[in-house]
Amino acid sequence: MTIRQTGNLGDLIDRNADPNATAIIDASDWESPLTFTHGEIDKRANAVARALLPQGQAPGDRIAILAANSADYLVAYFGTMRAGLISVPINWKLPMETIAYILGDADVKLAFVDEARRPVCPAGLPTVVFGQGFEDFLDFGDIDIVRPASDEIAMLLYTSGSTGPPKGVPLTHRGHLWAIETRMRIYDDAGRHRFLVAAPLCHANALGVSKFALAAHASQVILPQFTAERYIEAIERFRCTWITSVPTMIALVAQESEFLARTDVSSVEVVRMGSAPATQGLFDSIRRIFPGARIIYVYGTTEVGPCNFGPHPDGLATPDLSIGYPLADVKLRLIDGDDQDAEQGEFEVLCPANMPGYLNLSDKTAEAVTADGYYRTGDIMRRDDNGFYFFVSRVDEMFVCNGQNVYPAVVEHLIETHPGIQQACVVPVADEIRGHRPVAFAVRASGAKIDVDAVKSHVIANGPAYQHPREVWFVAALPLTSINKIDRKALTERAEALASTGESATIQA
Repeated sequence: MTIRQTGNLGDLIDRNADPNATAIIDASDWESPLTFTHGEIDKRANAVARALLPQGQAPGDRIAILAANSADYLVAYFGTMRAGLISVPINWKLPMETIAYILGDADVKLAFVDEARRPVCPAGLPTVVFGQGFEDFLDFGDIDIVRPASDEIAMLLYTSGSTGPPKGVPLTHRGHLWAIETRMRIYDDAGRHRFLVAAPLCHANALGVSKFALAAHASQVILPQFTAERYIEAIERFRCTWITSVPTMIALVAQESEFLARTDVSSVEVVRMGSAPATQGLFDSIRRIFPGARIIYVYGTTEVGPCNFGPHPDGLATPDLSIGYPLADVKLRLIDGDDQDAEQGEFEVLCPANMPGYLNLSDKTAEAVTADGYYRTGDIMRRDDNGFYFFVSRVDEMFVCNGQNVYPAVVEHLIETHPGIQQACVVPVADEIRGHRPVAFAVRASGAKIDVDAVKSHVIANGPAYQHPREVWFVAALPLTSINKIDRKALTERAEALASTGESATIQA
């Protein structure tokens, strides 16, 4: 199936299908959600493109979106690209100075904002405010959707900035149309599903899912942001069949055992999660909450898109925790020193969705992209005998304890195999003798009475002693970043402060 009517990433509507079918249910107003058909989304995206063209924008100008999730967020995103402009979704949860940096770095000419984010925009930047101002802005009518060159930039996403200022990642029309078409080949029944999207649309995970659902002529429910209870409520209210998330979101859902017990979530057929590591304990929890549902655990980065892995060509079942088997048109390798075909090593990838290079950062591009075009992901992977790939850890998260490499994700998985632990995060603390020592923050499973010694003993009994956490702090919940990943930076800083006391205890979340 092809969706390249114009070769424009903003043009995903299947005009051979029923235009009156539901495309988006916008639950921004929970009491009065808005429903849009595929035909209406198509017309509204055209209206954005028509309205932008007389604004004095030149081809390739950058147009920002700074808002909570909504149907009009996607309409603005698609309309911008239909006009031959570059869409720049920005994470509104970032500090104001970081948002100002991104707006300047991207040379944004106009921003779509919601009312709550209007004060964040600097004086002098033209804005269109979602709501009545957006309705007044729209210019309904036919339009010749721009047909971009194959290597033309469609959107500019920014990294989280966890290790420095956020980096702009230009992504092409051709590359991300390929990603959508690849998903449609793998999941050829997607059109019958109702998706639930609650992760931020400024992030590649949720944005990619929304585009896929629209291209497949499916319906999707959009929540303005994630909370576990509203996510569960949405499943029941809208009978969602395909729920999407990062693993932390599903872990938070699993903690709501009493709420789940009185809510009907039997409609769920597919649980898709990606963008962060998952654990066997989480897989087991999903099967208890959504019995019979298919679990899709995916891998992707902003720089190379979401489609590197899929089903095994021989029909072998994908093991739990595996991100799948390499797709035929994706080149990849595991690098361990001089070995470019290692069974475990840093993952490098080359596919049609690869970025051409970071915006305004030639030095960072040289560090991240090899001479032959592969992107160095910074992720350590391993490959099993059947060719399935498994995430091990981040290169920059690995640390040395007593001369041994410690991979936090490995230790976290081990801790979470204890039935008394719901979630764990392992970080390093400087140690004059060991170099660094592992410490852990853990969330107890509902009703569990596990103590610090039990966590330590469990890790020592089931893995090398050097990697066991020397201190353990129990918390009610792990802190999250603005894109719903565990905030390792915050926990590392917290651990350094707590470790000086030498105490292991229950602390406030």
